[in-house]
Amino acid sequence: MNNISLGGIQGANIAGTGSPAGGGIGNGAGESFTDVLKTAVSSVNQANDSAATQVANLLQGGGGDMNSVMIAVEKADVSFQLMMQVRNKIVSAYQDIEKMQF
Repeated sequence: MNNISLGGIQGANIAGTGSPAGGGIGNGAGESFTDVLKTAVSSVNQANDSAATQVANLLQGGGGDMNSVMIAVEKADVSFQLMMQVRNKIVSAYQDIEKMQF
């Protein structure tokens, strides 16, 4: 597995060990770090909204089966957990930079 795709984020791949140098996040797409983060937050929000809509439809008896609803809820949960880990890494990196003396 050379690249791990960040689910729902277009043009963002984490380079695997076997990929050539320079195959990092957003490479070649011309997207800035801010744009990648905005896209990621938007996709997490969209997954959450979709899961909430499916749960509401299931509770009202409007259709949908339990399996697809549970899959949507788990996708939303996993994407939120991933976003929180990315946030934690960004905060940690910022704190490390703050500690540097120039």
